[in-house]
Amino acid sequence: MQSPSTALLAAAVLILAASLGHAPAAPLSPRLHTERSSPFDLELGGEELRGEPSLPPGTTRYLTRDDLLTLPQVTYTVTDDANFTGPTEVSGILLEDLAQALTASPNSDLLVAICSDEYHANYPHSYIAAHHPLLVLKINGQPPAGWPKDSETHRYDMGPYLISHARFSPAFKIFSHSDYAQIPWGVVRLEFRNEKTVFDAIAPRGQQAADPAVQAGYRIAQQNCFRCHNSGPEGGMKSGHPWLVLSAWATASPQYFTDYVRHPQSRNPAAQMPGNPGYDDATIAALISYFKTFQSSTQANPSAQKKP
Repeated sequence: MQSPSTALLAAAVLILAASLGHAPAAPLSPRLHTERSSPFDLELGGEELRGEPSLPPGTTRYLTRDDLLTLPQVTYTVTDDANFTGPTEVSGILLEDLAQALTASPNSDLLVAICSDEYHANYPHSYIAAHHPLLVLKINGQPPAGWPKDSETHRYDMGPYLISHARFSPAFKIFSHSDYAQIPWGVVRLEFRNEKTVFDAIAPRGQQAADPAVQAGYRIAQQNCFRCHNSGPEGGMKSGHPWLVLSAWATASPQYFTDYVRHPQSRNPAAQMPGNPGYDDATIAALISYFKTFQSSTQANPSAQKKP
């Protein structure tokens, strides 16, 4: 039997969890499928994904939409998600609950949401703990066929999955770069990864790696640039311009790099990358210092590189 003080403490925990919109979830044990059965199946992968007893590297498993709908759900009315034009009800599964259910380690370091266009949204454990992102299964009670189109000019379908938050408050600010909501749509795959393995691909190189400006640029690039630009097999591949191309521009033509970051269409009117016009000179300088650490003594000419 619980003591009165223990019972009161347990009740307080439940009340606090409910006030945050996240009651403690029941243990999850979804069965992973080895083959896709529908375009709405969610792909799963990564070295931290649990297996039977362990999955070989590169293995893909699947959860059907029906599987996901059997798991504990939460529902929020969101008012600050740029994917929507007004208050919108979203329902789905908290990423922290999925990580608890599907990874070899309950506190898996990094969850990567991969979209159909090879955009990557990275969710370190610290981000998940601070912001409680949600894998959305229903919008205003509707499955993907009834979802609104994307809020950009393309009017694409936002399914089969997207990620949102109950509410978002920035957890950090570096110069003029503030922590911002990772809210991708068109999500087709989740990877449960080791954070060090992934971010080592873009860790600064050489003798200047520990410089404060370089470290600041690294943190900014980790959250922003890594979504669409890859370093080898890691990072998003939407842009087609890998890390060493950005490094070459930053080293050989800082003005070109600056224009590209702030107003990419000023260099290529067809560029799809959203600009960062609010990045001040200190933020740009930190990014340039960081990307320069990847260049050898032989500098590439940006005119010879692929333009955005």
